[in-house]
Amino acid sequence: MIDLSTLTIKKAHEALKKGDFTVWDLAESYLKNIETKNKDINAYLEVFADVMEQAEAVQRRFADGTAALLTGIPFAIKDNILIEGRRAGAASKILADYVASYDATVISKLRKEGVVFLGRVNMDEFAMGGSTENSAYGVTKNPHDLERVAGGSSGGSAAAVAMDGALVSLGSDTGGSIRQPASLCGVVGLKTTYGRVSRHGVMAMGSSLDQIGPIGKTVEDTEIVFNAILGKDRYDSTSQDAPAFSKHSGTFKVGVPFSFMNQGGIDKSVLDNFNETLEKLKAKGIEVIDTPMPNLEYSLSVYYVLMPAEVSSNMARFDGVKYGSLVKAKDLLEDYTLTRGQLLGKEVRRRIILGTYVLSAGYYDAYYHKANQVRALIADDFRKAFEKVDIVLTPTSPTPAFKIGEKSADPISMYLADIFTVTANLVGVPALSVPSGIALKEGKKLPLGIQLTAPHFREDMLFEFGKIVEDLKSTS
Repeated sequence: MIDLSTLTIKKAHEALKKGDFTVWDLAESYLKNIETKNKDINAYLEVFADVMEQAEAVQRRFADGTAALLTGIPFAIKDNILIEGRRAGAASKILADYVASYDATVISKLRKEGVVFLGRVNMDEFAMGGSTENSAYGVTKNPHDLERVAGGSSGGSAAAVAMDGALVSLGSDTGGSIRQPASLCGVVGLKTTYGRVSRHGVMAMGSSLDQIGPIGKTVEDTEIVFNAILGKDRYDSTSQDAPAFSKHSGTFKVGVPFSFMNQGGIDKSVLDNFNETLEKLKAKGIEVIDTPMPNLEYSLSVYYVLMPAEVSSNMARFDGVKYGSLVKAKDLLEDYTLTRGQLLGKEVRRRIILGTYVLSAGYYDAYYHKANQVRALIADDFRKAFEKVDIVLTPTSPTPAFKIGEKSADPISMYLADIFTVTANLVGVPALSVPSGIALKEGKKLPLGIQLTAPHFREDMLFEFGKIVEDLKSTS
C-alpha cells in the first residue's frame, strides 16, 4: 500500500527506481483515491480513460534508464490548459464540446518528462472567481471541511493535491488564483514571474496578468515542476529567460508593509498566525523590517479596472461563431446575445460588462489609463522595497476558507479576498504561498498560508526562504 499522504516527487522517484512500486501501482493508488473522494469534493471534471495506458508507457523509461525526476508522476491539469485530443472547457457551458487540437507548451514540456496526466480539474468559469463557485459544473469543496470553498479560480487544482488525488497539479494565476486556493487547502502554490512560463495553449483571461504555475504539497515539489516548465517559447512573445543572478547567500532580510496590514479586515486567526510566524523567523536570526509601500492600498481598485478590461477583449472570441457552442436564433445579433447570455455564467458576464465600460469612449482616460498610471506607482513601491529587503511577506488570504454561499451574493466581499495577492500580478513579480498554520473554526482545523514575494526572476529566493517557513510549521 502506497502512503500518498507523505509522498513527494523525490520519494516517488526513488521508489520507482528501486522497484518498490511501479508507475502503474502509483497511478492506480491515485485513481482509487479519486474514486472514493471526488464525489464529495468535485475536484475532477474528468478522469482520463487512458491513465493506466500512460503509466505502462512511461514505466519503460525506468527499465531503459531514461527516466527523469518527473517520469511517472501523476498530475492534475486545470480545465483551461490545452491537452491535444482532450476536452478543455474552462468550466463553462460555452466550451462544453471543445476538444483541444494541440498541446499547451507546459503540457509539451511535461510530456517530455514522462508525467502521467490523471485528468482535468474544476475551476471558476474562465478563471473568473476566488472560490470555484462560478463553475458551470458545481462548486469544488474544501477537503478540510466540505461546507467550505476550496478557493479559486484554481480550486480543483488545489483540492486535488490536498485530497491526495494527484501528487502535483498545474493552475493559472491572474490575481491570486493559484496562491489563494493553495492557502485555503493547506498546500504550496507558486505564481511565477510574468513571462517565465509560456502561456501558449492556455485560455487567456487577463493577458498582462496571467501566469501558469504548480501546486504541490511541498516547496521542493513546486520547485521541481517549475524547473521543468519554465523558459522562453517562440509561441509566446511575452515569455523570456531569466538574466543571470548571483546565488543568494547570507541571512534573509524580510520586509512587511505593516501600515497596509493594519488597515483592518483581516481575520484575527490570520493576523495572529502571521505575527507568530514573524516571531519564529526573528528567533532564527532573520531581520524583519517595516517596509512602507504607500500605493498598495490602491492595488485592488487598479486590478478590478485593468483585469475586466482585458477580460472584455479576450472574451470577445467566445460568441458561438468563432469559438464555442452556438444557440441558434433568427439573426446574427440574436445568435450572439442568446449564446453569450445563456452559455456564459453571471460572473463572466459581469466582468465583460465592467471591462467594456472602462474601455469605452469617455471613460478610457478616467479609468483604464489612470489605473495603468497607478500600476506603475505600485511597481515602484516594490522596486524601492527590494532595494532594502530580499522578500516581502504578507498573509496569502485575509481569511481562512469561508462557507460555500457565504460571499456569492456580495461580489465586493469576494473581490476583497484578493487584497494580498493581486499586487504580484500587477507588478509581474513571483510569489509563493506556503502553509503556515491552522485556524480552528466551528471544530474544524482550517489551513492558513503565508505569501512570499520576491524580485523579478528570483524564484530561487522564494524556494530557499519558503523551505525555512515550511520548517517552522513542521517543528511547531
